[in-house]
Amino acid sequence: MPAPVSIDGVGKTAITVTWEDDHVGVYPGRYLRSLCRCAECIEEMTGKKLLDESKIPEDIRYEKIGLVGGYAISILWSDGHATGIYTFANLRKWCPCAQCKAESGSR
Repeated sequence: MPAPVSIDGVGKTAITVTWEDDHVGVYPGRYLRSLCRCAECIEEMTGKKLLDESKIPEDIRYEKIGLVGGYAISILWSDGHATGIYTFANLRKWCPCAQCKAESGSR
């Protein structure tokens, strides 16, 4: 599993992740915010989505990005949400680029 070598986008509406295998993924904020797996966004027992995606601002920004151990990032969003953890494995799996979509089927 490749790890990110750089993550750029604080204060922006998208982040760019460059992976150690030279793959580059650009993650729009609204897209990645909608994939949050925290207990505020996903019901823990049933897995039912609690997050109303229609309430995510189109121009949501990445206010702060921090490392969680050596396996994930945490994000403070401009809407105040900050409890989600985005593992490197999920980030790579969720890469929205055309190449990744083609390799894994449409997301």
